[in-house]
Amino acid sequence: MPLSPLLAAYDQVILDLDGCVWLGEEPTPRVSEAISALREGAVRVAFVTNDSHHSPEEYVRKLWALGCTAALEEVVTVGSAIQHRLAHRAEDNGAFVIGSPALIRHVVASGHRVLNQGPLAEVADVVVVAGHDAFDYAELRTATRAVLAGAEMIVSDRDRTFPVADGLSPATGSIVAALEYATGRQATSVGKPDPEMFETALERLGAGRTLVVGDRLDADLAGAAAAGLDGAIVLSGVTSRGEAEAASDPQPVAIARDLATLVLSS
Repeated sequence: MPLSPLLAAYDQVILDLDGCVWLGEEPTPRVSEAISALREGAVRVAFVTNDSHHSPEEYVRKLWALGCTAALEEVVTVGSAIQHRLAHRAEDNGAFVIGSPALIRHVVASGHRVLNQGPLAEVADVVVVAGHDAFDYAELRTATRAVLAGAEMIVSDRDRTFPVADGLSPATGSIVAALEYATGRQATSVGKPDPEMFETALERLGAGRTLVVGDRLDADLAGAAAAGLDGAIVLSGVTSRGEAEAASDPQPVAIARDLATLVLSS
């Protein structure tokens, strides 16, 4: 199927995953057709996500399982961005990690020791935070004590919620807000809307006119603007049409019901 006139004007697209390509374990409508059309139209594709639950390899497998072709170098996760940030820190007195096993592997790969077990956790020099399903009060308590003792806070993102098939769930930003309130300290976020993830995707894609497509005004659209890129909003995730139409700084170049509606020629 041919591309829409909008997408035909771009050389490459950066696609958000949650809310744009899928909702939980379910693909958004006709998403495999949309991605196939982009590839057939010689539009280069990269995928970005603030979700650190899984490794890039796992995201590639999920994309294939949903009928969407993808290569490992096309996937940029916030876990990879955290690993890159930690690898450039001079200090390494250990890290306390709130996050999934995949995130812990990224922290280890950065060269940092993970001190999640035992009393040393409270004197770690960096606290790394990303939402995960097993988050509990004990983690918040340990992280609070480590930050009050001087640890730096590096967090994946400030997303308040993320979309799943049956509604919205609290995201990393909810944990970050609690930790910042408890400590009176400010965290450093490396995920969207920080431009670093988009810049990494651009390094892999190469030069060309680029469109960012996502479902969040605060992460995807604002992040695209921070990276100097055009942004489009799909309504299959957290943003309503009214919210998208009211956005003005930045303003999306397009608003569509879902990715397929945006990409495919009607």
